[in-house]
Amino acid sequence: MPAPAPARHPAHDALLTRWADLLTTAREATTGAKTPSPVPYGEDLLTRWAEPQRRYHTTDHLLAVLDRVDELLPHVQAPDPAAVRLAAWFHDAVYLPDRSTNEERSARLAERALTEAAVPAPRTAETVRLVLLTRDHDPAEGDTNGEVLCDADLAVLAGSPEDYGAYAAAVREEYAFVPDDTFREGRANVLRHLLGLSRLFRTPAAHDRWEAPARHNMTTELELLGA
Repeated sequence: MPAPAPARHPAHDALLTRWADLLTTAREATTGAKTPSPVPYGEDLLTRWAEPQRRYHTTDHLLAVLDRVDELLPHVQAPDPAAVRLAAWFHDAVYLPDRSTNEERSARLAERALTEAAVPAPRTAETVRLVLLTRDHDPAEGDTNGEVLCDADLAVLAGSPEDYGAYAAAVREEYAFVPDDTFREGRANVLRHLLGLSRLFRTPAAHDRWEAPARHNMTTELELLGA
């Protein structure tokens, strides 16, 4: 007997509408041949974000990143807000915890899907570039598009102690197949990399709101990992 389909996220329909509006905007004034419906692309993305191997990189994470992007964009001069939002949708669309090429595969998916969906080539290329930036979260100075996306993706680090604890526990669940000692070492390396950045958050609004609590949370987790 086939396994039952996973329950739809409560925000599924709202997210699908949000995606359709975004794709329509991202196409700009595309004329000529009939453009494909946004709906199948949105459904495919939402199915990916709901895959059973995910514990942190879920639809809730997608929704949080989209909301943080919307919070930050009014405070900066981003050259292509539509590309930033598209990159938020695609940045973890391919996610297998036992692979190290998720960003590259997500970027290739974005390139294929957005080209087929009639998004202009320059915007598609910018979306691909932004997805790849989430490997290291270290955009170049002045890369406002990249700064907004990376800040939105890292905003979870600045949550309350309870929310940060739930985030860290969900990450551990995604890597349940990794032995404890190996996980602690790998996780500590990730935290050291982030703490070693001169600024975690590059946009002024995000830096003012999230830098201090994020560094406190990560330092505390790093200490616990070493205990």
